[in-house]
Amino acid sequence: MQEQQLARGLKNRHVQLIAIGGAIGTGLFLGAGKSIHLAGPSILFAYLITGIICFLIMRALGELLLSNLNYHSFVDFVQDYLGNMAAFITGWTYWFCWISIAMADLTAVGLYTQYWFPEVPQWMPGLIALVILLFMNLATVKLFGEMEFWFALIKVIAILALIVIGIFMIIKGFSTDAGASSFSNIWGNGGMFPNGMNGFILSFQMVVFAFVGIELVGLTAGETENPEKVIPKAINNIPIRILIFYIGALIVIMSIYPWNAINPMESPFVQVFVAVGIAAAAGIVNFVVLTSAASACNSAIFSTSRMLFSLAKDNNAPVPFTKLTTHKVPSNALFFSTIIILIAVVLNYVMPEGVFTLITSISTVCFIFIWGITVICHLKYRKTRPNLAKLNKFKMPLYPFANYLILAFLAFVLVILALAADTRVALFVTPVWFLMLIVIYMVRNTKGKQRTLVENASVENN
Repeated sequence: MQEQQLARGLKNRHVQLIAIGGAIGTGLFLGAGKSIHLAGPSILFAYLITGIICFLIMRALGELLLSNLNYHSFVDFVQDYLGNMAAFITGWTYWFCWISIAMADLTAVGLYTQYWFPEVPQWMPGLIALVILLFMNLATVKLFGEMEFWFALIKVIAILALIVIGIFMIIKGFSTDAGASSFSNIWGNGGMFPNGMNGFILSFQMVVFAFVGIELVGLTAGETENPEKVIPKAINNIPIRILIFYIGALIVIMSIYPWNAINPMESPFVQVFVAVGIAAAAGIVNFVVLTSAASACNSAIFSTSRMLFSLAKDNNAPVPFTKLTTHKVPSNALFFSTIIILIAVVLNYVMPEGVFTLITSISTVCFIFIWGITVICHLKYRKTRPNLAKLNKFKMPLYPFANYLILAFLAFVLVILALAADTRVALFVTPVWFLMLIVIYMVRNTKGKQRTLVENASVENN
């Protein structure tokens, strides 16, 4: 029987916008106020440092994917370089990462919808969004790409509008209730590190949260029409996007409002648009974050189904998950992931918020694990297959120094997570997830070996 393959239906513009969307989280629109309040202008350095690290991670991922075009996801190269158990743990962990992101974003969809329709129960918009996204994902890979293209475009337009309006306000010396707009507002209120190194270091946990999902452009490689051209272009443009969309937007915001005049409980985007006289500013930003949450959920449905397909192909998940529709979409894997996400809608209806915060914190720790595994695989690939590495035109810069720098940074972030009470719990709970996966793998492996022995004995007797 011919092996079923995923469709390569994503075009260059789809992957470029998916890459932009992955690098712009809801955290920028809603969380930027809290980040600025915590670190002051030094938040710019935190985004710059994290951005450089994420770019290096993506270069490692890109080099691995292009070293073998049969790789469709993390699972494929993890199995190749680190073995079956590591592939099993990595695949299911990445699946869980995106399931928890979908849970969080469906809740967000409900909350953002209540801004306009406060009488609508919080769970209902999330349920409607999930059903629509499921049917659109079932259609074709191209339709997924098209949806992400428009979702990402809305985010890009909103940020570019902020930057253009902001630069105009700064040039004109536009006065707000906090004084005149000027670039000097960035360093003129206590310098670049007004809260000292403590505020700067603690800000990294929020900044890293903002970059979660940036690796999705790598997962789309398996469904790109021309991976050798598209993937390098998408990855190499990441630094420009970080400079424009994160650092550019934050420079403009802190030039219009001194960092200590920004309300941490409100989106700084709303503050800037209100200052310029746009009455519907809050509604516009609410629409942007609503589409941003829907976009993240759409990405979650896509990536979890592809991860299950990849796991099933390697016998690390039930075989029915390899079933593809006539449009080459893994339908069973899509339905299973959506059902698990649907449970989250129900849980969100009956359970308190604290549990939800815990799930998303665990997800972040798991993402750090995924990034770390990618870098370790890259190290092993370079050491064990130097001849293959020589042929690769898309090499990760500064190898092996960059690999060890990334791993040191990820360890640093884990230490920071241990410092904050709300994220510390995740560091104690996450090992339970990994322990559970190890036990499941060993039990399944033992049963598989016993079955093989029984089958071999049966053949010998006959």
